[in-house]
Amino acid sequence: MKVKSYGLVTGAFWSLTLTDGALRMVVLLHFHELGFGPLELSFLFLAYEFMGVLTNLFGGIAGSRFGLEQTLKAGLLIQIFALLAISFVDANWGKIFSVAFVMFCQAFSGIAKDLTKMSSKSAVKFVVPEDGSSERQTRLFRWVAVLTGSKNALKGVGFFVGSALLSLFGYRTSLLALASIVAIALGAVLVFLDESIGKSSKPLPRRIWASTYPAVNKLSIARFFLFGSRDIWFVVALPIFLDESLGWSFEGIGAFLAAWVIGYGIIQSGAPSVIRLKDAAGEIQASTRLWSFTLMIFTILLAVLVAFDIAKSFTVIVGLLLFGVLFALNSSLHSYLILAFTEDDSDVAVNVGLYYSANAFGRLFGTLLSGLTYLWGGLSAALFTCCGFLAVNWLISFSFPKRIKSGFQ
Repeated sequence: MKVKSYGLVTGAFWSLTLTDGALRMVVLLHFHELGFGPLELSFLFLAYEFMGVLTNLFGGIAGSRFGLEQTLKAGLLIQIFALLAISFVDANWGKIFSVAFVMFCQAFSGIAKDLTKMSSKSAVKFVVPEDGSSERQTRLFRWVAVLTGSKNALKGVGFFVGSALLSLFGYRTSLLALASIVAIALGAVLVFLDESIGKSSKPLPRRIWASTYPAVNKLSIARFFLFGSRDIWFVVALPIFLDESLGWSFEGIGAFLAAWVIGYGIIQSGAPSVIRLKDAAGEIQASTRLWSFTLMIFTILLAVLVAFDIAKSFTVIVGLLLFGVLFALNSSLHSYLILAFTEDDSDVAVNVGLYYSANAFGRLFGTLLSGLTYLWGGLSAALFTCCGFLAVNWLISFSFPKRIKSGFQ
């Protein structure tokens, strides 16, 4: 795969990531302003997360059969449709119809996001040369970390862009502006991307819900709990807490969450400098076990401080920043491992699809639990539930292979 082609793939993915983050903030803040409660807000994003589960499962197969460039184009086109459709929501509609319509539109946005994400992240493995050297493991980790980190940094920028657009231009104009950004990216891909990427003639797997690689299955389960833990308190509970308990403005909430995600992305990009993988027995298992344990212990401490109302404002803000650092390191390590655990390049798209399907499933549960736990016991309830998910993620890390068996070791 040419680096130029990968540049186009990455640029298109960045454009969708920016609009995806902006759309989430526009929808969340707009409907909160209309009087939607925590549970109703969480329902707005359920279809988005649910379709991510299905899209990654079947999208990985589609990418393997037709080429990753085709799934990328489809994702961009679907995102344009979703942004245009959701712009027609009217404040005079009833709550039930509004929720149903937004869920319908968000479902397409979820399909778009995961098609493009699966395409770009699978393509990384086709950029790193198959030279058989011992340095390939480190290079792959670095490329994955940069892509993942830049994606999350841009999603953070999207949070800020979305809240700013909503404040300055209103709901409908904001969404039309976002649709135009994706349209430009789609045009560039259609004109300049002429290379087939990741297309495989290998027969399709009989089971799409499980990989032939045991390590990939274990990593996918761990990913479910890792990302579920984050969204339990980040998606609905935290923004509402900042609004209701701390009295922050929409712009303030958007700017803070944007800064968090941007910083989170920067940490992910620099993860290889912190997590130095060595070609030694036990290195992979030890690294995942160490960082997942550190994240779990820190979050337990944070939950206890919030529950006892100890400097709550300071605790939540500083705690969220430190949580982001530890979570970014764990996430970046996972994103590297899904490619490292896949020995055959023809299995990359399918395995990445399964992995991100588990990711989306975790986000789906996390989103629902975010509204439910906040409604039940506020931010502290969301944090303690988060701790439970992180504990399972840590326990699964003990079952990971001690060595990377793929050809680039």
